[in-house]
Amino acid sequence: MPRIRPVSDLRNNFAEISKIVHKSKELVFLTKNGYGDMVVMSIEQYENIQQNQEVFMKLKESEHEANNSNERYTHSEVFSNLRMQIRNRPTNK
Repeated sequence: MPRIRPVSDLRNNFAEISKIVHKSKELVFLTKNGYGDMVVMSIEQYENIQQNQEVFMKLKESEHEANNSNERYTHSEVFSNLRMQIRNRPTNK
């Protein structure tokens, strides 16, 4: 169930809202004059959303490329190529 609070609670009950977004990992929706105005979330939750969006975009890109190409690789070819790239990457020493 979404947590909906008036925007004034951000000022008056900041510690409580912070506790909600960090401990329960829930979003808090803030309203102004009865209408949705903002969403408050923890940085961890925001980073998770960003990471999921990045993965989704890369999957969409891969799907698009697969639909426009007949080139396919086996599991062995993919992991062999990745191992080679890891071995050949420059080290920062």
